[in-house]
Amino acid sequence: MTQTSLSFLKGHGTENDFVIVPDPDNAVELPATAVAKLCDRRAGLGADGVLHVVRSAAHPEAADMADEAEWFMDYRNSDGSIAEMCGNGVRVFARYLQYAGHVEPGDLAVATRGGVKRVHLDKSGDVTVSMGRAVLPEEQVTVSVGERAWPARNVNMGNPHAVAFVDSLDHAGKLLDPPPFSPAEVYPTGVNVEFVVDRGPRHVAMRVHERGSGETRSCGTGACAVAVAAIRRDGADPAVTGEPVTYTVDLPGGTLTITEHPDGQIDMTGPAVIVAAGEFDAAWLTETAFG
Repeated sequence: MTQTSLSFLKGHGTENDFVIVPDPDNAVELPATAVAKLCDRRAGLGADGVLHVVRSAAHPEAADMADEAEWFMDYRNSDGSIAEMCGNGVRVFARYLQYAGHVEPGDLAVATRGGVKRVHLDKSGDVTVSMGRAVLPEEQVTVSVGERAWPARNVNMGNPHAVAFVDSLDHAGKLLDPPPFSPAEVYPTGVNVEFVVDRGPRHVAMRVHERGSGETRSCGTGACAVAVAAIRRDGADPAVTGEPVTYTVDLPGGTLTITEHPDGQIDMTGPAVIVAAGEFDAAWLTETAFG
């Protein structure tokens, strides 16, 4: 890392916030310690995660997707760990590409570790992401907080989720630490845990503990997992009815609209905002990450 400074931007999607590091040629080294420092809300820039913006052809994990998607979202959790996908992150990633002049409003493709995601940038400001199909493993799961425990629906949206329907969102507690779950072997690398209450017909609210980040203001893949679990619970599976189903999902940071289609494809629509751009001292990052 020879630069004296490195460019960054800050963005959020329903208050799930990210440090954006533009790096088309994949020249910036971002070890876990560096990512954690960037995301530190007191000693760094502060964020729920880092969106490392790389051309797919320049990244070994995305080169085979380069023909389909020019840009790769190399996503990192705030603790520096690597994640397969981040739904809010994809929306903010796409908004950045528009902000930087790489794409125009309309349709584009974004490569992620969870596969290529189709995105539509609406001129009104909302971004819709085609999140793919949910996988519903058969394993029975239980999550707990203190002395309370609930059955949870196992939903995979390219990353793992455990969705528990509760009587009150206060029952989720402070969510500072990962809620215990069992059996442990169902999620060998950890899990995102969603606690959900009903707000009205096809309208739910949730809180989430994101694996590697703690409680966040919003989680796009989590909102999709919650909608899928609610649709199954309510007996409205689009594959059975032949009709798309839309749920409104309220999160602490805002509202997302989730639609599941009869072919299983899931669309997520919500805002994405770029709020700042600047530079950070590369020496600081090098010293804190490698020192």
